[in-house]
Amino acid sequence: MNLILLGPPAAGKGTQAQWILRDFDVVHVSTGDMLRKAIADGTDLGKLAKPLIDAGKLVPDDIVNGIIQEWLRAADPGKGIVFDGFPRTVAQAQALDEMLANVGRKIDAVVSIQVNEQVVVERIGGRWSCPKDGAVYHATNCPPQVIGKCDRCGADLIQRDDDKPEKIVERYKQYLEKTMPLVDYYRAQGTLLPIDGTRDTQAVYGEIQAALATL
Repeated sequence: MNLILLGPPAAGKGTQAQWILRDFDVVHVSTGDMLRKAIADGTDLGKLAKPLIDAGKLVPDDIVNGIIQEWLRAADPGKGIVFDGFPRTVAQAQALDEMLANVGRKIDAVVSIQVNEQVVVERIGGRWSCPKDGAVYHATNCPPQVIGKCDRCGADLIQRDDDKPEKIVERYKQYLEKTMPLVDYYRAQGTLLPIDGTRDTQAVYGEIQAALATL
């Protein structure tokens, strides 16, 4: 089973991906994690991607497609895949269809988690993370035990540049312009599963789990 998790920033894709991994025989592919690692490692790719990500812009297709293509070549053919954060444009979706066909795969379902701009701003604006162990907190939904400190290691929490309010609005705008057309693209293919992401995360997953169980 090969899936795509589609939705704006803070739609809850990461949380839902972890539960899907727990219950289904799939591996998680997050281009966001791949790009952040490249930036942290100071690779050539990371140096190209950092100013774009910091400005809330999308990374060019050729860079992201290259990452995915290399990963697919080495992937375990016996495992399904959950794509999180890719594709983000129709051009990327078309490239992914071709890359999957080349390794004997296809997309079985596209889980489209839908939330509006207000929800995105509220969720991201309160998000803080630990620069050492990657733990993520939220000012209201999941606060640290000590304000500004990581529960695990005690490090000072930081807010990523692309999680600041002015960048959040830009990221949502980019999503509407570049990624929303994918809803029509996958609806036409008959693989779209629209999900209301404004509800409790458990309720959202219950609907996703029931839909995937029928595939």
